[in-house]
Amino acid sequence: MRKKGALFALLLAFTLVAAACGDSGTTTTATPATEAPPATEAPPATEAPPATEAPAPTTTTRPPITDKPAPSICQVSDVGGIDDKSFNQSAWDGALRAGDELGSEVSFLESQDATDFRPNIDAFIDQGCDVIITVGFLLAQDTADAAVDNPDQFFAIVDQSPGPFPPWADDDGELRSDFSNLRGLTFQTDEAAFLAGYLAAAVSETGVVGTFGGINIPPVTIFMNGFVNGVKYYNSVKGTDVVALGWDPETQEGLFTNNFESLEDGRSFAQNLLDEGADIIHPVAGPVGLGSAGLCTETGSCLIVGVDADQFETDPDNGGVYLTSVLKNISVSIFNTAVNVKELGALGNTFLGTLANDGVGLADFHDNAGLVSGELQAELDQLRADIIAGTVDVTDPVPAEA
Repeated sequence: MRKKGALFALLLAFTLVAAACGDSGTTTTATPATEAPPATEAPPATEAPPATEAPAPTTTTRPPITDKPAPSICQVSDVGGIDDKSFNQSAWDGALRAGDELGSEVSFLESQDATDFRPNIDAFIDQGCDVIITVGFLLAQDTADAAVDNPDQFFAIVDQSPGPFPPWADDDGELRSDFSNLRGLTFQTDEAAFLAGYLAAAVSETGVVGTFGGINIPPVTIFMNGFVNGVKYYNSVKGTDVVALGWDPETQEGLFTNNFESLEDGRSFAQNLLDEGADIIHPVAGPVGLGSAGLCTETGSCLIVGVDADQFETDPDNGGVYLTSVLKNISVSIFNTAVNVKELGALGNTFLGTLANDGVGLADFHDNAGLVSGELQAELDQLRADIIAGTVDVTDPVPAEA
């Protein structure tokens, strides 16, 4: 057990700057295939400035919802699967919300590996889906290719936005298309992860915390950057020396399982960090992190900072070990996109989720609320306000006056 006896608890950086399937209201799904599969019933949810530059990311204000026809929303998952209790599930929740609130028909195809990406996209094009959502950085090449090949088809992609770099542009930086048929859904998750790092440093009993990633890609490392920099910021304002293992924001080197599927890797990476003294761990690896949470539940030796969704809710078997989760509110961006298409007939500008627009944030502390004093909560509230105001830079963990 922990000392106190109880658990109260991408591409490049600039990517972050960034017809119908049937009658409305029906939730459907299909299985991954290399040919266009028919849709079947979905399971219940538990969950470019000119020529060579990308348009500056902005958020859009949702228009009033009218009785206009709702678009069909079709989601292609990455290899983590639709029920990964994290990344893909959060996206699917946004599609389900569009089904519930707008009357959209929603469908998904799961990708078992990268060879399924384009066939799944093409399957939905053949089915006449209004908006195809591709979930993740790894689908960028196939999404870009499909958008160029099908200029009248609406797409949105999570964790990418067209810019003067491959796969959106040629080697000279010339965009392959104006990509007016595609919306990037991007998230400044380092802002929320910075808060989580500060929290972890404050709560740690050993003075050691850790993080690891699934694959070394920008949408993963941005969490790790924020988390470690948040720890460093805590040290700089408190005069402490809490150690953050697993990632160096300066060298961009650290620990990676090189997959988003293996729960056993999640256990072993967490155990290695435990062996080095860490008592709070931030896995940024989708379902891999569920293995870490399972280890913490079994040993009572650590707490987890979850990722993407509120994992206290999505992983109830291990709920007691989640100190908090760094929220990437993908569901909000997908629902926003569905509303834009329904009301405006357009996708809307590039979506950038921040602390200011609640596109990112920290989950509730739930069972571990007792670890967060009123004083610490006030510090987190002030830090959030300072990040939003721009007086704290999450990429520079040392305050100017320090």
